[in-house]
Amino acid sequence: MIDHMSDRRSFVKTAALAAAVLAANDAGFPAIAKGASPMILPPLPWADNALEPVISKTTIGFHYGKHHKTYFDNLGGLVAGKPEADLDLVAIVKGAAGKADKTAIFNNAAQVWNHTFYWNSLRPKSDAKMPKEIADKIDASFEGGYEGFKKEFSGAAMGQFGSGWAWLVAEGGKLKVVKTPNAESPLTTSATPLLTLDVWEHAYYLDYQNRRKDYAAAVIDNLLNWEFAANNLPKA
Repeated sequence: MIDHMSDRRSFVKTAALAAAVLAANDAGFPAIAKGASPMILPPLPWADNALEPVISKTTIGFHYGKHHKTYFDNLGGLVAGKPEADLDLVAIVKGAAGKADKTAIFNNAAQVWNHTFYWNSLRPKSDAKMPKEIADKIDASFEGGYEGFKKEFSGAAMGQFGSGWAWLVAEGGKLKVVKTPNAESPLTTSATPLLTLDVWEHAYYLDYQNRRKDYAAAVIDNLLNWEFAANNLPKA
């Protein structure tokens, strides 16, 4: 017999955990649970097969279950017993940036943050319209409006040599596209990240092999979470 009440309790518990973790910082920035051991790995915001056929369940299984979890586990070991263990994730990233003796902490903390932000930058395919506030910003910021954004965002994804990230950010009242290598992110700059696309090979190789351009196009056309981007816009 299927225990529907047990399934329901499990769902509610998972949903509550996700909400608590993502509410720890503005704009969905995850925080390391203070005083908790082990730390809580932020759950995916959707089922592991929800992005198919653009991104397969297999890719999500390896990407989240192996790569993201490894960064998270590494970070827990690196900060154990250190002042960073009492900080939220954003503070750890910013505090370790550019410090040679904290390179390992920065790389793992930034990759935990980047990946959680990436998962929330995606949503299962739907016909939801782009919120007006973000649509207006895109029209004002990119020549050609949305098509101009797509060209620049795809260009950043393809133009990032080796591993890294493409970002839509807000800065100086306008939106722009930037790219960062390896674990770097706009967190260490004056820009506010709105969306990101992971262009490390592990994000797409099982599904697209060396066709990064096809991966980027498929995600941009089908999976970008524009409501998340709108929620991340700096408040006036």
